[in-house]
Amino acid sequence: MRWLVVSDFHNRYDNVVKILEKAGIVDGTLLAGDMTEFGPVENAKKLIDLLPRPILAVPGNCDPREVVRILEREDVCLHLERISFDGVTYVGIGGSNPTPFGTPFEMSEDEIKSNLERLLKDVKGPVLLLAHIPPKGYQDRIPNGIHVGSEAVAQFAPRFKAIVCGHIHEDRGISKIGDTLVINPGMASAGNAAILDIDEKGNVEAGLI
Repeated sequence: MRWLVVSDFHNRYDNVVKILEKAGIVDGTLLAGDMTEFGPVENAKKLIDLLPRPILAVPGNCDPREVVRILEREDVCLHLERISFDGVTYVGIGGSNPTPFGTPFEMSEDEIKSNLERLLKDVKGPVLLLAHIPPKGYQDRIPNGIHVGSEAVAQFAPRFKAIVCGHIHEDRGISKIGDTLVINPGMASAGNAAILDIDEKGNVEAGLI
């Protein structure tokens, strides 16, 4: 499966064509949140209509919580859900850990932890996490050098073959926590994206585009 990985559009969709041209042929899209900039929620559908399906999507912290209903209606919602196909289980969690800005979609670390525990219960085989938030210490550094990712996501990182995230615009890149690949594609509003290849055994490769 070759996925287009995008995040952080913030209501700016003018670079979608550029991203699709760079990506070439893909089998679907992993959309890691911040489709809008505090709304309107209807813009999430506008974006979904521009991206290759199938789409798996989670909201970001700048998306109103009501955006989940749009994702559900469009049959692309992975927030607090899991789905398996081609031998791989995909689990999703949107929003972010607490920020200083009081954005619309935030959760405590305890909430994130309990949701991940539930999503991973009884899961066998390779698993990929689609989250808005990076794991703490990986692709989560803000300009002053502080790491602001989620401790709970980092705690569960060994369970995943890959973690697809966004949220921290300044730390676009790919890194590894042990054997777990972490992909932050950067701001799609600036034309940034990534490609993730994953086979039925859960082997993963990724590159920025």
